[in-house]
Amino acid sequence: MSSTFEKYFVPEPSHFPIFGSAALLLIGSGAAMWLNRVSPGSWMVAAGFATLIYMLFGWFGQVIRESEGGKYGKQVDKSFRWSMGWFIFSEVMFFAAFFGVLFYVRVLAIPELSEGKSAMLWEGFQRAWPSGGPLVEEAFSPMHAWGIPAINTLILLTSGATLTWAHWGLLKGARGQLINGLALTVLLGVIFLGLQAYEYSHAYHEMNLKLSSGIYGSTFFMLTGFHGMHVTIGATMLTVILVRCLKGHFTAERHFAFEAVAWYWHFVDVVWLFLFVVVYWL
Repeated sequence: MSSTFEKYFVPEPSHFPIFGSAALLLIGSGAAMWLNRVSPGSWMVAAGFATLIYMLFGWFGQVIRESEGGKYGKQVDKSFRWSMGWFIFSEVMFFAAFFGVLFYVRVLAIPELSEGKSAMLWEGFQRAWPSGGPLVEEAFSPMHAWGIPAINTLILLTSGATLTWAHWGLLKGARGQLINGLALTVLLGVIFLGLQAYEYSHAYHEMNLKLSSGIYGSTFFMLTGFHGMHVTIGATMLTVILVRCLKGHFTAERHFAFEAVAWYWHFVDVVWLFLFVVVYWL
């Protein structure tokens, strides 16, 4: 009895991980120096991002060439799927920590500051949300759900539908549907980011809602800002996938890169639904 085993592809040694590590070192140390007003800080951050972009283009370009060259088999595909799954799980834990902060503040910290011995220290502090905390005296207006946040929710939900429509086009070999669906998804992502930028400008200049607006301001911008960063990353990845589709990449049987980005985008959609309910609505 004979059996055949698929040869697992082992890539050749690469210099790109070193560039990635150097980029993170430059960005981290440069940001620390920049925040402390040390002059080379901003230049180090810029150099770090330039190095990171070089690494991303080079490393992912190599992976694309290997994939299109037919070097990846079922075992490699399985490894990629597990890796993307664990990456998204780490992102879930990332946002879970931030939601945990908001839960602690609203359910535990605010009541504690307004009751018992703490009430003697912070006389007159009211148990209410939104709140800047007992040390913030400057007035601000909270962000309401019905307006740009509700529109952005509709936009992200629609983008999830257009991405699924594009996936259906890929599975049935309809390249036009695939490309149009991806283009619409990218466009909706860009519109979302534009509206969020307008919302931030409105918050700062019209509502006096800033990062310095106590615990409400810091949690609001932390949660929505990091989500906006993820939308930016997702839209960038979708753009790369769109370019690859225009070049004829992917088939109905082999298209994990498309699926991985779709997983990530749907994750971003789901996180926004939680944000809309917890941060804006409640």
